[in-house]
Amino acid sequence: MVNKSGWCATTALLLLCCQPSLAVKNMRLYGALVAEPCVILPGDETVVLDFDTVIDKYLYMNTRTKGKAFELRLAQCDLSMGEKVKVTFSGDESIALPGLLALNGTSVASGIAIGMETPQGELLPINVPGKAQKLVSGANILTVHAFVKGEPEALAQRTIGRGTFNAQATISLEYE
Repeated sequence: MVNKSGWCATTALLLLCCQPSLAVKNMRLYGALVAEPCVILPGDETVVLDFDTVIDKYLYMNTRTKGKAFELRLAQCDLSMGEKVKVTFSGDESIALPGLLALNGTSVASGIAIGMETPQGELLPINVPGKAQKLVSGANILTVHAFVKGEPEALAQRTIGRGTFNAQATISLEYE
């Protein structure tokens, strides 16, 4: 008898636990599967560039640092899908230096912004697609230089704030 009542209690408990619950469909997933002419290799999705130490006196004398090169490496480029690429750096634009990247709010330094340019010194304004660059079949390396520039008022008033700084941009590639 003890076994029978224990079994009945277990059955009743299972029935209570297994009642269908009312669920609201509140998740929708969207996406698009596309073919891109080139591949960014695993590990190359994020570019971290360290300017090391930037001396404020250097900025007061020269207004900006020399460009520091970094590379965007594209692999397995298939020219039948696109022969050219435009690079866009998207981020918060500096108010004092339009076209340059503003520092993040966590930065201690102030009175500066980050610029991007071609190896030839042509500015690549933030949030504006660059000129189309011709691709070759297979591997391609796009070289970009980043620099630190003092804001005009901070340079004139000699009020560049010292300390650590960082900025973040998203790199977009548009193929033609």
